[in-house]
Amino acid sequence: MAKSSKTVYVCGECGYESAKWLGHCPACSSWNTMVEFNAVKTAGSDYSHVSAQLLDDITGVGIKRVTTGIGELDRVLGGGVVPGSVVLLGGDPGIGKSTLLMQTASNLTNAGKVLYVTGEESSAQLKLRAERLGARGSIYVLADTTLSCIEDEASRIHPDFLIIDSIQTMYSPNIQSAAGSVTQIRDVTATLTRYAKSGSCAVFIVGHVTKEGALAGPRVLEHMVDTVLYFEGDRHDSFRLLRAVKNRFGSTDEIGVFEMRDVGMTEVADPSELFLTRTNAAGCAVTCALEGTRPMLAEVQALISSSPFSNPRRMATGIDTGRLILLLAVLEKKIGLRISDRDIYANVVGGLKLSERACDLAIALSVASALTERPLPHSTAVLGELSLTGEIRRVSRLDKRIQECARLGFKRIIVPQTDESAPEGVQLLKVKTLADAAAVVGIA
Repeated sequence: MAKSSKTVYVCGECGYESAKWLGHCPACSSWNTMVEFNAVKTAGSDYSHVSAQLLDDITGVGIKRVTTGIGELDRVLGGGVVPGSVVLLGGDPGIGKSTLLMQTASNLTNAGKVLYVTGEESSAQLKLRAERLGARGSIYVLADTTLSCIEDEASRIHPDFLIIDSIQTMYSPNIQSAAGSVTQIRDVTATLTRYAKSGSCAVFIVGHVTKEGALAGPRVLEHMVDTVLYFEGDRHDSFRLLRAVKNRFGSTDEIGVFEMRDVGMTEVADPSELFLTRTNAAGCAVTCALEGTRPMLAEVQALISSSPFSNPRRMATGIDTGRLILLLAVLEKKIGLRISDRDIYANVVGGLKLSERACDLAIALSVASALTERPLPHSTAVLGELSLTGEIRRVSRLDKRIQECARLGFKRIIVPQTDESAPEGVQLLKVKTLADAAAVVGIA
């Protein structure tokens, strides 16, 4: 039967379709995101009948992972690549997504065939990058953006690993819209996902990000894949953080730390040293955050200055601003620090983001130290959650945090009341309230 064409409007944020233009998307409440395009619908579709099974009759299959040869990437993925999985890697331009995937492709050639599809570079450009990175192994390269061509080559080669760089450049001839549009991205991703699930081919997809830092395209793109990874960091800085925001086969709390060098992405074996300046200055406090199963030491810095405005400024980098304001209120109420008329700036060294409550006490003491201009005692680390009543609450995996602080040479560790024993050569300073902690470090 002949195809019928009609005009529809699709939301660029969530993929909602409408027969007429709407200024306000009823699905995601975004404004001016409806894009017009001609949709082609074919009458009749072929469906294969699949019978339902009882859960008890389904034979369980264990997950067999394939190592990528890059320890930090394996950590974030949950131990390696799962055959048949779809991994979406997003990040700012120039952050190192293609570099990491080229290194990964080189290592994966030891485990099977690798097909690298590039829609942004020519085969010659890809070859130059591979030579610069020292990539080895038999990697199949396809410089094309047409989905049907990619499917034909995948059917001919039967790769174990398929890399798409990037999803915004891929184009399906069955959809009458430009490459990178909402419908194109959704259709191409759905086709790649079906291909991955129909066999044992693991698919890596590179995705662009918007100015707000979110993956470009509809949000349904993240729901269709198994794992979503984000590359974080300043492109002008050498260090990169790889974080999982979704993972059906592992934890979303793990992070990987890399350093961009002329030979590509190199792993940072001891990231705790990366986020420490070891300066004994007023306004600095060291704490230990848990990123998944990995304890990482981080240094919190605070700066206080007199404010020329009636409403003093509160700015934070790496710390939730709302949480900072809450801790400032506790400081002023419980130990009498007058900070309501001061500009307060807080920062976490190295670009690390602290989201867990175990870092509350370190943030509070760094602000108190900056106000009184009294530095914390040398080789002192701070652990504890601060409640609104001024009490110091216990934190999870305290023993692991203490061991990490001791490993890096900290001799005094301020902790909540606990039964944990101190490692050899380390003194645990157990406190009950914020006032006790301030008195211990001499900034009350």
